[in-house]
Amino acid sequence: MPHTHPTQVPLPPGYRLAELDDATDRDAMREIDRWAFAFEPSPEDDQVDVWALEPARSVGVWFDGPRGTMLAAMHSSYAFRVQVPGGQRVPAAGLTWVGVHPGHRRRGLSRAMLHAHLRRSRDRGEVLSVLNAAESGIYGRYGYGIASHRASLTLGRGADLRPVPGSEELLVELDTFDVARHGAELEQVHGSAVRPGWITRDTEALRRLHVLDWPSARKGAERRRIAFVRDAAGEPRGYALLRRTEKWSDESRPEGVVKIHDVLALDAAAARALWATLLDLDLMGTVEVRNLAPDDAVLGLLTDLRGTNRKIHDDLWVRILDLPAALRLRSYPCDIDVVLDVSDPLVPDNHGRWHVRGGPEGVEVTRTEAPAHLAIGVADLGSAYLGGTTLSALHAAGRVTELVPGSLVPAAAALGWPVAPSTGWGF
Repeated sequence: MPHTHPTQVPLPPGYRLAELDDATDRDAMREIDRWAFAFEPSPEDDQVDVWALEPARSVGVWFDGPRGTMLAAMHSSYAFRVQVPGGQRVPAAGLTWVGVHPGHRRRGLSRAMLHAHLRRSRDRGEVLSVLNAAESGIYGRYGYGIASHRASLTLGRGADLRPVPGSEELLVELDTFDVARHGAELEQVHGSAVRPGWITRDTEALRRLHVLDWPSARKGAERRRIAFVRDAAGEPRGYALLRRTEKWSDESRPEGVVKIHDVLALDAAAARALWATLLDLDLMGTVEVRNLAPDDAVLGLLTDLRGTNRKIHDDLWVRILDLPAALRLRSYPCDIDVVLDVSDPLVPDNHGRWHVRGGPEGVEVTRTEAPAHLAIGVADLGSAYLGGTTLSALHAAGRVTELVPGSLVPAAAALGWPVAPSTGWGF
């Protein structure tokens, strides 16, 4: 079948779409970012800022008006590799910096940019597009579905943890974070994690951006610290990036707060040792963490989850760009033999009926004229793709139609995965 581009959207008179140059257009790009997200960086932040956008991956909408030319909107993307069920790393476009000047809203600029992003990403051979959504109501119309969630917790100091054999033999080392001294080991641990949705930080700029200690974020807190958990040979088995804030009650009791920016352990013993330290820091009363996988080890280590103020938030949104490649590249925990009728109005190559047949050793994905078992939109297939949202749950919400009775449950089992997806960081 010939390659078919996603649909193109015309812009209103006076507007034109063009690739942005990271050098000559940088000031205009930063200005759009400030307008779109309503922030003004502090002078202290300007001193540590990192330009992480990658060349030839940013596109803007210029407005040629009566008072001159200005950048009215822009978006960019990162060349990511995203883990899928089975541990394979799939090429993906990490959509970011989507912004429109408030004086140019409601003119179809975002729509034109998103269509351009889908076309450009497919032309680069990227199988998925992924994003973290600032506004959750926008991206479903472009075929993105929520594929992973993150949990936030507030824990009291001294929260009781279950014992784990081997944890007492591990050492937790605390230090003031320095990217030159600690960055390589941090990325060593991060790169060893196996979890659907995990994004590899392949560029030095992205690695630095993730760990930046923004002065404005301290708000009276200390500089960023790092805790490494190490085995007897000194090899890191986990880490946490954190900062503490001093606080006292009216009765002069210590009620300090530990805020964890990033935490990861590669096994149960490392998780137990790391969290035992984080939950027992002097003069602290609570520990706050905002970026945990829904099945993170600490949730199973705590003897009592009540009072943790646990909340679930949307995390990674997935847009399937190349449906047969995406379904072939992931693994399946059991046999699958299903015909999916997929609707995708923006990427015609994905639209239609697909026969997915195989099992844990691999699948074949072929177009077919055979009757479909299930009907699903591409955004909902994106939600199910990493195994964190089941087809059964989508069916219960009216988002999957079972056309052949009895076909839903086997397909849901095959598209599921025993480890919850998570990105491990935002971008």
